Amino acid sequence: MKVKINIDGGSRGNPGPGASAYVIKNPEGKLLAQEGHFLAHCTNNHAEFTALKRAAKACLLLGATELDIRSDSLLLVKQYLGEYKIKNQNLKELIDQIRQITNNFKAVHIQHVPREQNKEADALANKAMDAKCDVGCPPAADKQAAPAAPINTAQTNTPEPKTLSAQPAAQPAAPKTAKPKTGKAGQKKASKPQKRPQQLDLFDGF
Repeated sequence: MKVKINIDGGSRGNPGPGASAYVIKNPEGKLLAQEGHFLAHCTNNHAEFTALKRAAKACLLLGATELDIRSDSLLLVKQYLGEYKIKNQNLKELIDQIRQITNNFKAVHIQHVPREQNKEADALANKAMDAKCDVGCPPAADKQAAPAAPINTAQTNTPEPKTLSAQPAAQPAAPKTAKPKTGKAGQKKASKPQKRPQQLDLFDGF
């Protein structure tokens, strides 16, 4: 699966309180995940690189195979591509960690874009800085919510006994009221968790 990623990071004070952010969408533009991560003390460059690292990790959880990364930091793009040298030792270690993660993908494309084309990630980073905490919907949160769907519960071991024990208890209670009502309700409950990732909106819920 190919995904499109916008990343951004900033620091108020440089160094000072900052945040990193990423927004991940599929080729059709559907929002898959978004996260703003608050950093109590960092530089602009550290926040930018942290955004790239967290975005790459998120793509692993999403099962992506090809990344199309866009950043308004020319320095980050050039340093990731190896065209600019990295003098700061902390950033060198961070870029090594990022490359270890991105080596898991079949293809990784990264390009510099104007700030106007990176407004969503920029706004998300500012939201995290304003709130002084992490915000957003990371892929791990989506997967934790998904086990309510029958397909996902089959893939995990812990939710299975809960769903199996809950179903027999619900079936005897259903005939006492009305079979069509419980049937419709069951269909609605099963469809909601499947649609939640698809109906995710930018900055939804925060």
